[in-house]
Order: sequence, then C-alpha cells, then structure tokens
Amino acid sequence: MIMRWCIVIILMGTFAVEACGPGRGVGRRKIGRKLTPLVFKQHVPNVPEVTLTASGVAEGRIGRNDSRFNDLVPNYNDDIIFKDEEGTGADRLMTQRCKEKLNTLAISVMNMWPGVKLLVTEGWDEEGYHTPESLHYEGRAVDITTSDRDRSKYGMLARLAVEAGFDWVYYESRSHIHCSVKLESSQGTKYGGCFPGDSTVVTSTGNTKKLSELRIGEKILSQDPSTNKLIFSEVLLFLDNDPNQKREFLNLTLSSNRTLVITPNHLVLKETAEGVRTVFAESIIVGDKLLVSVSNNSNLVSDSVISITAVLRTGVYAPLTEVGTVVINDVVVSCYATVDSQTVAHWAFLPLRLVWNFKQSLWKAWSVVSNPFSTRSTENLVPKQIGVHWYAKILYSMAHYVIPSHLND
Repeated sequence: MIMRWCIVIILMGTFAVEACGPGRGVGRRKIGRKLTPLVFKQHVPNVPEVTLTASGVAEGRIGRNDSRFNDLVPNYNDDIIFKDEEGTGADRLMTQRCKEKLNTLAISVMNMWPGVKLLVTEGWDEEGYHTPESLHYEGRAVDITTSDRDRSKYGMLARLAVEAGFDWVYYESRSHIHCSVKLESSQGTKYGGCFPGDSTVVTSTGNTKKLSELRIGEKILSQDPSTNKLIFSEVLLFLDNDPNQKREFLNLTLSSNRTLVITPNHLVLKETAEGVRTVFAESIIVGDKLLVSVSNNSNLVSDSVISITAVLRTGVYAPLTEVGTVVINDVVVSCYATVDSQTVAHWAFLPLRLVWNFKQSLWKAWSVVSNPFSTRSTENLVPKQIGVHWYAKILYSMAHYVIPSHLND
C-alpha cells in the first residue's frame, strides 16, 4: 500500500511538471465561451454516426432475453420526463454511459431555461421502429426535446448535448434532437489501448505465438528505442488482459497484406519526412507508412497503409516489455496508449520496471541459494491479472486531466 501511494505521488509530480508547457494544465481556470446552436440537419462530429470517431459501429439489436439486456440500466431521474408511449418503460432503459450523459444534459437544460425540463421521446427500441443499424436497439441513443416543446430552443439543446459529452448529436428533425454514445466497452479504452488475442508476436525461441497464449517473462521481438534495432525484450506484465471483453478496434491493412488490429488510442510508430514518431492509431490515414520487420525479423522497412476499417473483437491484451515497444503481426508499435508521448509514458512506467527487475533479482538469488542446479524458468513469476493493471489505471486516469500533447515524439 505504501508503495502504491508513493507511485501515485511520483505520477502526480510528473504530470504537474509536464503540464507547464502549452496545452492543458493542472488547475487551469476554464475560460467561458459562447455556445453556438446547431442548425437544422447539422451533426457533431461531422461524420456518420456509426463510424469510429462518432458513436462507433452497431453491435446488434438487444432483446429482453438477450444477455446484453442486463447491461441496460433504468433512468429514474426526476429532472427528466420520459414520454414512454409504449407504456413498458423502454424509454428509460439505456447504457450506463448514455444515462450519465443524459443526466448531465438535464442539469444544463434547467440551468439554461429555468422551469424547463429535458424530455426523452424515444430511448431503447424493442419493437423495430428504426433502421437495422439504429443504436436505439442497443440503448445507446435517445431522441430528446424540451418539456415546453419550444422549437426555437432545439438548436441550443443540441449544442448542450454536445457539451454534455454525447458522442454524436444530430439536429435530425423539427420535432427532436437525436443523441448517441459509444459502446460501453469502448470506454475501457480510457485506461489504455490493446490488441486482440489472435494478434501474434515472435518469441526469442523463433516461434510465433498469439497474445492470448503469451506468458509473463517470455522475451518477444521489440525495437530498442536507443538503437532503433530489433531485439528480444522481456514481457514484464500485461497492462490489460481480458479474454471476454468486447472492444472496437481499427483494422489497418498494409500494402504487403500485413494487418494490424489495434485500439484507436494506442501509440504506433509512423515514418515521416522528419523521422519516426509515435502517434495515436486513430490519427493514421491511408498512405501513412508504418515500420515492419522483414527478412526473418532482422530488418525494418516502411510499409504503406492501404485501408482502415473499424471492427469488433472479443478479447483484449496489452503486453508491457522492458523497452516499451513490441512487434505485433510484424508491425512495430508502442506498448503504451492514451498518453500522447512514448517518452513520457515510458518514464512514467519506470517504477513498474524497477519493481520487476528487483523481483527478478530476488528470484534468481533465491534460486541459486535453494537449488543451484535448478533450470526452472522465470516465466509466470507474476500471474496474469484479469482487466486493466491498477498502475495503468491510475496513470491513464490522470492523463485524461493532463494531456501533454505538445510532447509527442
């Protein structure tokens, strides 16, 4: 417990220092700004609803007998009026994220127009009134108005919905505003990025192994940032490890037919005219060049991205190597996510590397003393924990408040 608090203090100091430059800073006062109403048929962001940068792809219709129905929660907020035309309470059912955004919006509505409440005219749809890919079927979308039905307010209502954090807001008709949110599982990415379990790595024995089969202590192909050469680096732990979690990924296809499936906020190594730099996967566009290993994994060359699609996969894995990089499906990527700087992220994870090295030293010393002839492997000294590692959770949560975007490598 003492060690954890010490690490938290170190991290707080780290991000406080990094925040002294341009960009967001700790304790910076919010600057008031004028809100601009949306116009009829405008949507924010200016992309289709079921794209990755908006509310994401549709997962599929949820029925009352579906196991995913248990993930929907009722909203009994007294500050919100639910029309509930069906009389089944369906309009009150939604994902937790949708509920949080709706409750935030309800407060904004009352502050903007005293005496007026938020009115939900449509929530979860179980009767098939919408198009097949509608997010109403998943409890991720709501249609809203104000309780006084004053259409002159709808443009501003849409803007307030954007400010409340809905992932896609559409001034859809003269009678309502449409709002939706990302998959609940997509919010797991706020604690980091990862890869699906069928992604492969190359071990020091020369074998190709799936991430779902990888063990702590194994050495896998990585890039040494100090020399830019390929080496085998030890897996210290898994920053995320959940075989049952469904997550939205980007599927990057390269000209060599290699594919990299990765979460949008994971860092990848991109080749530019100024050299190699780390960027979020979601910023990659067709034509960008990534580094790949070839010739029996001894050389690095650049390979162009020829297509990018959004896919849903079950199972998330994020190994942390000692050097902070890893070669996944022959593509060189960072071990880190969320923090927009390889250098800052690698420094912030230093305490974990120190603890691991200390444990390794103790283990080796004990092995020599207890059985000098033992050939027992040092793998699996620390069992895989399910979910996001507690240290990564703390770090990535803090990164949401202090984002040193000016430190991108």
